[in-house]
Amino acid sequence: MSLLRIARTQINVIPTRSLLLKSCFSSNLSISKRFNSTNKENKLNPESIVSTYSQGPITIKYTQEHEWLSFHPDGTTFVGITQYAADALGDATFIELPTDLVGESISKGDTLGSVESVKSASEIYSPVDGEILEVNEELESNPGLINEDAMGNGWIAKIKVAELDSEELLNEEDYKKLLEEHED
Repeated sequence: MSLLRIARTQINVIPTRSLLLKSCFSSNLSISKRFNSTNKENKLNPESIVSTYSQGPITIKYTQEHEWLSFHPDGTTFVGITQYAADALGDATFIELPTDLVGESISKGDTLGSVESVKSASEIYSPVDGEILEVNEELESNPGLINEDAMGNGWIAKIKVAELDSEELLNEEDYKKLLEEHED
């Protein structure tokens, strides 16, 4: 009996770069049935700093690990998790960010932080090489912001990109196709 209780309250820790989807959900139900993410778009909040930071065109890209990047003309990039990932995580209860690494270089694949929620815990990895200019310290005191506005005021880090390797990054159309594949 107590073993069953432990299993029901166990936090799923996601051990791979695949943010959320493979380890966290083992049933045959599709993700779309578990989470009603159709009400929230995987688009940047036009009123947040990630959209208003600079004048000029902003390039938005996505990763297969459900992260987004907004590239600004000066090489500054905001990084966060998509609304889809935030919905899949559930209510965030704790976010740890690398405040000690501000001003330091980061390589693609390095840990950029971690998010714990009522459902699971997950590492966030840097999708690009560059220098960490700033982390969103507001997330540490208000982790729910990542659920409320994942693609806006819930950004995780601001990075000065050394070189943009966009071959592995997805445009909006390709990211939508990726989400459709998860529904099948």
